[in-house]
Amino acid sequence: MKLVFCLGNPGINYLKTRHNTGFMFADKLAAAFNTNFVYESKFKSEIAKLIYKNEAIWLIKPQTYMNLSGEALFLLKNFYKIDIGTLFLVYDDISLDLGKIRFRQKGSDGGHNGVKSIIKHAQTEKFDRLKIGIGPQPPYMKSESYVLQTFPENELKILNDTLNNAIEAFTYYLENNIYKAQNKFN
Repeated sequence: MKLVFCLGNPGINYLKTRHNTGFMFADKLAAAFNTNFVYESKFKSEIAKLIYKNEAIWLIKPQTYMNLSGEALFLLKNFYKIDIGTLFLVYDDISLDLGKIRFRQKGSDGGHNGVKSIIKHAQTEKFDRLKIGIGPQPPYMKSESYVLQTFPENELKILNDTLNNAIEAFTYYLENNIYKAQNKFN
Protein backbone atom coordinates (compact mmCIF):
# COMPACT_ATOMS: atom_id res chain seq x y z
CA MET A 1 0.00 0.00 0.00
CA LYS A 2 1.13 3.54 -0.78
CA LEU A 3 -0.05 6.40 1.43
CA VAL A 4 -0.14 9.57 -0.69
CA PHE A 5 -0.45 12.50 1.66
CA CYS A 6 -1.42 15.71 -0.15
CA LEU A 7 -1.15 18.96 1.76
CA GLY A 8 -3.60 21.85 1.80
CA ASN A 9 -6.15 23.66 3.89
CA PRO A 10 -9.80 22.62 4.23
CA GLY A 11 -12.68 24.94 3.41
CA ILE A 12 -13.94 27.01 0.55
CA ASN A 13 -11.83 30.04 1.54
CA TYR A 14 -8.63 28.15 0.68
CA LEU A 15 -9.91 26.11 -2.25
CA LYS A 16 -7.93 27.80 -5.04
CA THR A 17 -4.98 29.18 -3.08
CA ARG A 18 -1.36 28.43 -3.85
CA HIS A 19 -1.05 26.52 -0.57
CA ASN A 20 -3.73 24.08 -1.74
CA THR A 21 -1.76 22.78 -4.70
CA GLY A 22 -1.40 19.40 -2.94
CA PHE A 23 -5.18 19.14 -2.59
CA MET A 24 -5.59 20.13 -6.26
CA PHE A 25 -3.22 17.31 -7.23
CA ALA A 26 -5.22 14.85 -5.09
CA ASP A 27 -8.54 15.93 -6.60
CA LYS A 28 -7.22 15.61 -10.15
CA LEU A 29 -5.71 12.17 -9.45
CA ALA A 30 -8.91 10.93 -7.80
CA ALA A 31 -10.95 12.16 -10.78
CA ALA A 32 -8.60 10.37 -13.19
CA PHE A 33 -9.28 7.13 -11.30
CA ASN A 34 -13.00 7.83 -10.97
CA THR A 35 -12.94 7.71 -7.18
CA ASN A 36 -14.22 10.10 -4.54
CA PHE A 37 -13.00 11.37 -1.20
CA VAL A 38 -14.83 10.36 1.97
CA TYR A 39 -14.35 12.22 5.23
CA GLU A 40 -13.18 9.93 8.03
CA SER A 41 -13.40 11.85 11.31
CA LYS A 42 -11.26 9.45 13.35
CA PHE A 43 -8.36 10.28 10.97
CA LYS A 44 -9.24 13.98 10.55
CA SER A 45 -8.90 13.38 6.79
CA GLU A 46 -10.65 12.98 3.51
CA ILE A 47 -9.53 9.66 2.00
CA ALA A 48 -9.90 8.30 -1.53
CA LYS A 49 -8.84 4.73 -2.24
CA LEU A 50 -7.70 3.48 -5.62
CA ILE A 51 -5.84 0.57 -7.13
CA TYR A 52 -3.02 1.07 -9.63
CA LYS A 53 -1.51 -2.06 -11.15
CA ASN A 54 -2.56 -4.16 -8.16
CA GLU A 55 -1.18 -1.68 -5.63
CA ALA A 56 -3.54 -0.03 -3.14
CA ILE A 57 -3.09 3.72 -3.02
CA TRP A 58 -4.75 5.89 -0.42
CA LEU A 59 -4.98 9.58 -1.27
CA ILE A 60 -5.15 11.59 1.93
CA LYS A 61 -6.23 15.21 2.32
CA PRO A 62 -5.76 16.08 6.01
CA GLN A 63 -8.51 18.37 7.30
CA THR A 64 -6.43 19.69 10.20
CA TYR A 65 -5.19 22.80 8.38
CA MET A 66 -1.73 22.95 6.91
CA ASN A 67 0.32 23.55 10.06
CA LEU A 68 -1.14 20.50 11.81
CA SER A 69 -1.06 18.05 8.88
CA GLY A 70 1.10 15.61 10.81
CA GLU A 71 -1.71 14.96 13.29
CA ALA A 72 -3.71 13.19 10.59
CA LEU A 73 -0.64 11.18 9.60
CA PHE A 74 -0.10 10.18 13.23
CA LEU A 75 -3.70 8.93 13.55
CA LEU A 76 -3.53 6.87 10.35
CA LYS A 77 -0.05 5.52 11.04
CA ASN A 78 -0.92 4.35 14.53
CA PHE A 79 -4.34 2.90 13.73
CA TYR A 80 -3.19 0.88 10.71
CA LYS A 81 0.42 0.32 11.89
CA ILE A 82 1.61 1.84 8.62
CA ASP A 83 5.27 1.62 7.68
CA ILE A 84 6.42 5.20 7.15
CA GLY A 85 8.37 3.93 4.13
CA THR A 86 5.04 3.81 2.26
CA LEU A 87 4.52 7.57 2.73
CA PHE A 88 4.59 9.79 -0.34
CA LEU A 89 4.08 13.52 0.27
CA VAL A 90 2.74 16.03 -2.29
CA TYR A 91 2.87 19.75 -1.54
CA ASP A 92 3.43 23.27 -2.85
CA ASP A 93 6.94 24.71 -2.95
CA ILE A 94 7.47 28.46 -2.92
CA SER A 95 11.13 28.10 -3.96
CA LEU A 96 10.18 26.38 -7.24
CA ASP A 97 8.77 28.42 -10.10
CA LEU A 98 5.21 27.78 -11.17
CA GLY A 99 5.31 25.07 -13.82
CA LYS A 100 8.14 23.11 -12.18
CA ILE A 101 7.95 19.90 -10.19
CA ARG A 102 10.65 18.12 -8.23
CA PHE A 103 10.95 14.68 -6.66
CA ARG A 104 12.94 14.21 -3.47
CA GLN A 105 13.70 11.14 -1.34
CA LYS A 106 14.30 12.99 1.88
CA GLY A 107 15.05 16.45 3.17
CA SER A 108 14.18 19.19 5.58
CA ASP A 109 10.90 21.07 5.72
CA GLY A 110 12.39 23.99 3.77
CA GLY A 111 10.34 26.41 5.89
CA HIS A 112 7.05 24.72 4.94
CA ASN A 113 4.99 24.33 8.13
CA GLY A 114 2.88 21.48 6.76
CA VAL A 115 6.02 19.49 5.91
CA LYS A 116 7.46 20.39 9.33
CA SER A 117 4.38 18.84 10.98
CA ILE A 118 4.62 15.71 8.81
CA ILE A 119 8.32 15.26 9.66
CA LYS A 120 7.57 15.73 13.37
CA HIS A 121 4.88 13.03 13.40
CA ALA A 122 6.65 10.70 10.97
CA GLN A 123 9.78 11.05 13.13
CA THR A 124 11.91 11.08 10.01
CA GLU A 125 12.78 13.21 7.00
CA LYS A 126 13.28 10.09 4.88
CA PHE A 127 10.20 9.66 2.72
CA ASP A 128 9.54 10.24 -0.97
CA ARG A 129 7.92 13.49 -1.99
CA LEU A 130 6.79 15.54 -4.95
CA LYS A 131 7.05 19.29 -4.73
CA ILE A 132 4.93 21.43 -7.05
CA GLY A 133 6.24 24.92 -7.76
CA ILE A 134 4.11 27.95 -6.91
CA GLY A 135 6.80 30.65 -7.09
CA PRO A 136 8.40 33.01 -7.47
CA GLN A 137 7.24 34.95 -4.46
CA PRO A 138 7.47 38.71 -4.97
CA PRO A 139 10.25 40.17 -2.78
CA TYR A 140 7.88 42.71 -1.20
CA MET A 141 5.39 40.07 0.01
CA LYS A 142 5.55 37.85 3.08
CA SER A 143 5.42 34.14 2.29
CA GLU A 144 2.36 33.68 4.54
CA SER A 145 0.42 36.15 2.39
CA TYR A 146 1.72 34.80 -0.91
CA VAL A 147 0.79 31.16 -0.30
CA LEU A 148 -2.77 32.12 0.71
CA GLN A 149 -3.39 34.05 -2.53
CA THR A 150 -5.62 32.53 -5.17
CA PHE A 151 -3.93 31.86 -8.47
CA PRO A 152 -4.44 34.78 -10.86
CA GLU A 153 -6.25 34.03 -14.12
CA ASN A 154 -3.04 34.23 -16.19
CA GLU A 155 -1.47 31.39 -14.14
CA LEU A 156 -4.37 28.91 -14.22
CA LYS A 157 -3.38 27.26 -17.52
CA ILE A 158 0.21 26.84 -16.29
CA LEU A 159 -1.13 25.37 -13.05
CA ASN A 160 -3.41 22.93 -14.89
CA ASP A 161 -0.56 21.82 -17.17
CA THR A 162 1.70 21.44 -14.14
CA LEU A 163 -0.83 19.29 -12.30
CA ASN A 164 -1.26 17.08 -15.38
CA ASN A 165 2.53 16.75 -15.58
CA ALA A 166 2.66 15.94 -11.85
CA ILE A 167 0.13 13.14 -12.30
CA GLU A 168 2.10 11.73 -15.23
CA ALA A 169 5.27 11.99 -13.11
CA PHE A 170 3.62 10.28 -10.14
CA THR A 171 2.41 7.43 -12.36
CA TYR A 172 5.94 7.07 -13.72
CA TYR A 173 7.24 7.00 -10.13
CA LEU A 174 4.81 4.19 -9.24
CA GLU A 175 5.91 2.14 -12.26
CA ASN A 176 9.62 2.74 -11.71
CA ASN A 177 11.25 4.29 -8.65
CA ILE A 178 12.23 7.62 -7.15
CA TYR A 179 15.64 7.65 -8.88
CA LYS A 180 14.20 7.23 -12.35
CA ALA A 181 11.45 9.75 -11.61
CA GLN A 182 14.05 12.29 -10.46
CA ASN A 183 16.13 11.78 -13.59
CA LYS A 184 13.15 12.17 -15.89
CA PHE A 185 11.16 14.98 -14.25
CA ASN A 186 13.48 17.09 -12.06
